[in-house]
Amino acid sequence: MKVLITGITGMIGSTFSSYLKMAGHEVYGIARPSALARQKVFEDEHFRFCDILDKQSLATVFERWRPEIEIVIHLAAQAFNSISWEMEHVTLLNNIGGTLNVLQCCREFCPNAKLLVACSSTEYGEVPIEETPIKEERLLRPVSPYGVSKVAAECLGYQYFSNYGLKVFLPRLFIHVGPGHPPATAIQNFARQLALIRKGLCPPIVKVGRLDTARDFIDARDGVKAMMLLLEKGRPGEPYNICTGEAHTVQWVLDSLIRISDLNVEIVEDHCLMRPSDEALLLGDSSKITALGWKPDFTLEQTLTDIYNDWLARV
Repeated sequence: MKVLITGITGMIGSTFSSYLKMAGHEVYGIARPSALARQKVFEDEHFRFCDILDKQSLATVFERWRPEIEIVIHLAAQAFNSISWEMEHVTLLNNIGGTLNVLQCCREFCPNAKLLVACSSTEYGEVPIEETPIKEERLLRPVSPYGVSKVAAECLGYQYFSNYGLKVFLPRLFIHVGPGHPPATAIQNFARQLALIRKGLCPPIVKVGRLDTARDFIDARDGVKAMMLLLEKGRPGEPYNICTGEAHTVQWVLDSLIRISDLNVEIVEDHCLMRPSDEALLLGDSSKITALGWKPDFTLEQTLTDIYNDWLARV
């Protein structure tokens, strides 16, 4: 089976690529030219630099590989909620306009392929604690530019499913974590700081933002397995939460990483790490995806250990 992944050099994209190759599938991928760090892991004929905002370049890629494409996994995006506050226009442009280009290329060049559009738990916005875990039927009221962009991308996916018959699958990804991510999220930022301290490259001070928020964190390897199961057994045009059904506070994550690193550090609040708005709790109901036969293999403690060790190697 031939699978095309947009954003293949990202954490989830590279995890997808490894999983699919181990299963014997033929993996093709695109990424922006700025994604140089991982380009050597792909063979030339299976990888192309391409910006999803460049419709002509994207169409050229699809036309080149279209004869056997059976699955398109669309992950390319401005993927960080925190960054969207400083890069609102770029976030909306990439996540909405880029998704539209991908959908149009699928319609033109591989209309029979299954298309997975990565959506997000940030689409739910602020949800009262008494209304959690969040079910897919919950009203979408995003409070960040990133969340808004993902609602629009999901609506585009549903439009192409409804109007043109594309087999569009809509996973709402809760917080996917794992090795290989840049330090743009709290977990990666904490792990990077602790790795730098362990290596003696900075003083024993960890700068933090809000620690009282809680999130449904899921290992990217578990998330990929869930999304593959969705493509196999799920229904196109319907949202599916990709989550564990358990939430941990950012404070718990920080304490766990400090324990894993075996360091004595001072915690300092950094106002630069605060957001204008931040959901107090994002906890998903995982019953729709578990009904397809999915269950997680990794505990959050195991994932945090892998992330910390990854940063020890990277710094």
